Amino acid sequence: MTTAVRTDAAIRVRGIEKSFKDLAVLRGVDFDVAQGSIFALLGSNGAGKTTVVRILSTLLRADGGTASVDGFDVATQAQDVREAISLTGQFAAVDDVLTGRENLVLVARLRHLKDPGAIADDLLARFALTDAGGRKVAEYSGGMRRRLDIAMSLIGDPPVIFLDEPTTGLDPQSRLEVWDTIRTLASNGTTVLLTTQYLDEAEHLADRIAILHQGTIIQNGTLAELKLLLPAAKVEYVEKQPSLEEVFLALVGETATTTDADSTADGAAPTRKDSR
Repeated sequence: MTTAVRTDAAIRVRGIEKSFKDLAVLRGVDFDVAQGSIFALLGSNGAGKTTVVRILSTLLRADGGTASVDGFDVATQAQDVREAISLTGQFAAVDDVLTGRENLVLVARLRHLKDPGAIADDLLARFALTDAGGRKVAEYSGGMRRRLDIAMSLIGDPPVIFLDEPTTGLDPQSRLEVWDTIRTLASNGTTVLLTTQYLDEAEHLADRIAILHQGTIIQNGTLAELKLLLPAAKVEYVEKQPSLEEVFLALVGETATTTDADSTADGAAPTRKDSR
């Protein structure tokens, strides 16, 4: 393995550019991601978020600029970068025919790891899927499928994980399950780069938020720092109204922390996308 050049940042991006024919998607992107933190790359559809992730995960070569992941240059040390990361896309890459445990064992075997059964059992326990481990994934709820997908991506203990739109298409209850999983990852020392178009997702999860717009980072900071960009509204009295998410969870009798008992829900619940 090539020796990494250690920095304080788990991910460092400087002046990254990328165009597809005449379309300039990235126009000089700069940001750092601290080790063990959750960093949200926030932007609308087509802003270039997935392109950034593809460059950082060595699936795409940048036209200009530099980037490093876990101390390795993504252009010149691609193999080392791949060994240090895991990537979870917008849709769960799980096999519906296999059980949850079989999915995990398969990935562990493909990575030539010792005792794949023990690895699978440990991840099932970490992601609250032990009771569902023997069931086919086709029977899982959306949140359980996504949790299994993230668990599969952690086989081999990568220090950096990319989550590209991880809650796309999930109902409110499943989104909360995934949010809890992401928080747990960071608390255990994993660096998480999260792309999202949901404002509430970035607000609830991220240690730092970078707003990607028209190919550049227009703002980058903590939630508190970003809020200081606008003056506070002066009000004499505010009556807090419950959010739709709170109403939904109260009506169905669920809390933010759920169990595997929801896996056989008859239909999909409405998805809440923040429109702020």
